[in-house]
Amino acid sequence: METLDLARLQFALTAGAHFLFVALTLGLATVVAVLQTRATLRPSPTSTRMTRFWGQLYVTNYAMGIVTGLVMEFQFGLSWSGLTHFAGNVFGASLAMETLVAFFIESTFLGLWIFGWGRLNRWAHLAAIWVVTLTAYASAYWILVSNGFLQNPVGYEVVGDSLRLTDVSAVLTNPNTIMAFWHVLTGALVTAGFFLAGVSAYHLLRRTGDTELFASSLRIGVFTAAPALLASAATGGIQLSELATTQPMKPKLLGSNAEELAKVEAGLVERFGPGDYLPPAGWAQAGGLVMLIVFVLLFNLGGFSALMALSKRVVLRFRLWHMALVVAIPLPFVAMIAGWVYREVGRQPWVVYGLLRTSDAVSPVSVGEMRASLIAFTVLFGLLIVVNSVLLARQAKRGPDAVALGRAADEHRQAPLPAATY
Repeated sequence: METLDLARLQFALTAGAHFLFVALTLGLATVVAVLQTRATLRPSPTSTRMTRFWGQLYVTNYAMGIVTGLVMEFQFGLSWSGLTHFAGNVFGASLAMETLVAFFIESTFLGLWIFGWGRLNRWAHLAAIWVVTLTAYASAYWILVSNGFLQNPVGYEVVGDSLRLTDVSAVLTNPNTIMAFWHVLTGALVTAGFFLAGVSAYHLLRRTGDTELFASSLRIGVFTAAPALLASAATGGIQLSELATTQPMKPKLLGSNAEELAKVEAGLVERFGPGDYLPPAGWAQAGGLVMLIVFVLLFNLGGFSALMALSKRVVLRFRLWHMALVVAIPLPFVAMIAGWVYREVGRQPWVVYGLLRTSDAVSPVSVGEMRASLIAFTVLFGLLIVVNSVLLARQAKRGPDAVALGRAADEHRQAPLPAATY
């Protein structure tokens, strides 16, 4: 394989792996913040234990996601120096903002939240998790500002062999950014909802105890996922309609009509000059179709689950439904990755749509160097995914009694006072 093919494969694998962590982190942060808000307004042992249990799973996933995120930034200089030279003046600022938000504000307040149990005032501790959640949203937004510009360049001018930013507001309000942000956010809530429901269903299926906690968590998961599925469908539909004008080839790939694809190809040749503007159709079509098929499965299961969750008796005893929810845990991840493949592969051969081809953006490195980095990153990310999955499964299986988050505060409160000496 040529350097270009290896560079594309490397970025696809690392970005996709990172997106797995992001999908769960965004959704779980929201759920944990809401759970702690309820526990703060109406304190109860069950609410507190629920917050700590799901909070520990969130922290584990977040820690692994940070490691993969660092590599993403590194790859722009390693593999795509042509892109950073040509368009770095425009999309580089939003990448820098994402780094500041994620690695300074978000991580700092997450540290305060983790170590602040029993030490911070309850309102200050609640504020910390909400700052973490809102900065997670901000981090996702800044990443999509960069990606949205690559998908639909706006607010720039060409100066020599590079771009210069001319309209900040146009870049920040790029329709490709705004709708993608809401689509990712709603998809993350679907992911977190089915994660809560599936883990809770496992414990109810196994009769492992804490029935009240897991019955409540299952209902929260279901009632989070169901409306999020509707919102995800709406934002996805708006994006597809927008693509008809910004990237006309991409929506046509779903239909797989050769005549229509040829017509769009002719229009792109007239617009951009001679060349092959057909993306890798097999990958793009597979990504789009898998996304739609999995969404239909989730939509039907989500609607059915919302009806079942109205009955407490059904929540506790419907074992077949419990098994279906456990099996469905990976499905939102599959849909998110398939949608990402469709979004990214569908804009080829452009890395900055209409301005810079992917072949002109790759760094001038040898095939051997690129192959070595691909192997190293693939092994590293594969290990991180396995470790994260094992840790999440183990912690979820052990249940709330094995949670370490906030335990020191409990032990401090329960320790007997020292005897008075005179």
